[in-house]
Amino acid sequence: MAALTGPTATSTPTAASTARRPRRRRPRVRVWRGVVALVAALYFLGPLAFSVLFTVDVPGQGYTVDAYRGIVGADGFLDSLRLTLELAAATVAVVLLLLVPALVAVRLGTPRLRAVVEIVCSLPLVVPSVALTAGIVSVLRWGPDHLAATPFFRTFTAIQDPSFPVVLVVAYVLMALPLAYRTLDAGLRALDLATLVEAARSCGAGRLRAVLLVVLPNLRGALLNTAFLTLALVLGEFTVASILGFRPFAVWIVAVGGSQAQMSVAVSVLSLLLTWALLLLLAAAGHGRAFRTSRRSRPGAAAVPTALETS
Repeated sequence: MAALTGPTATSTPTAASTARRPRRRRPRVRVWRGVVALVAALYFLGPLAFSVLFTVDVPGQGYTVDAYRGIVGADGFLDSLRLTLELAAATVAVVLLLLVPALVAVRLGTPRLRAVVEIVCSLPLVVPSVALTAGIVSVLRWGPDHLAATPFFRTFTAIQDPSFPVVLVVAYVLMALPLAYRTLDAGLRALDLATLVEAARSCGAGRLRAVLLVVLPNLRGALLNTAFLTLALVLGEFTVASILGFRPFAVWIVAVGGSQAQMSVAVSVLSLLLTWALLLLLAAAGHGRAFRTSRRSRPGAAAVPTALETS
C-alpha cells in the first residue's frame, strides 16, 4: 500500500544530497569573441595586406619585390632615417630629463603642484600642430630681424641647421608631453614613492641616490613605454617638419611617393612593421621582468641583493 501511495525515502534524493553533487557547467560558446577578433584583424591587417599587394604586384610583370630591393639604395633614404633616429633619441632624452625629476619632486615635496604640472603638460593637446608650427615660424622670423646685432642671432641660425634641426626637437618635446606625462604618472601611482625613498635613505643613501638606484628601476616599464610612444610620434610626424622645410623620414616618404609610389608604400609598410616589432620587444621585456619578480617572491626563493645593497 505504501508503494502505491507515494515514493519511499530511498527513491527520492534529498535536498542535502542534491546540494552535495557538483553541477556540471555547460561550456558556453562565446561567439562574440571570435567576431570581435575577426573584425579587429580585418581592420588592422586588411589595409596592411592590400598595401603589401600593391608593392609586389606590377602590371605586366607579375609579382616582384623590386620595390623593397631599391629602398636602401634610394636617394635620401639613409640620410632621412638617420636624421629621424637622431631626433627621436634627443627627444626621448629631453622628455625624460624634464618629466622624471619634475614628477618625482612634485610627488615627494609639493603634491599641491600636481594639478599645475598636469595642466601644463596637457596644453599641447588643445594646440593643433599647424598652429604650433605657425607660432614657431613667427618666432624664427622675428629673431633674425630684432636680434641681428646680438649673440643670439647665431643661436637662431644654429637651431635651424638642416643636419640636426634643434627646433624640431623642441617641437617634438612639446607634442610628446601629454603622452609622456600620462605614462609616467601611471607608473608613479603604482609605486609607494615616499616609502621607497625613506627606506633607501634609512639605509644610508641620499635622496638623489635613492631615486637613481631605487625609484628608476621600479619605473622601468613606464620609462620604456614613454620612450616607445615618443619614438613612434617622431617616426610618424609630418606636419611640423614639412612646414618648417626639413626632410626627416616621414617627409621623405611623401616626397618619394610623388615619383615612386610603390617604393613609398613599401617603406611605409616596413616602418609599420618596425614599430610593431619594437612594441612586441617592449611587451616581452615587461613580461620577462614580471616573471623574474614572481619567481623572487615565491616562498623559499633565494634572496636577491638590490642595487642599493650591491653598491
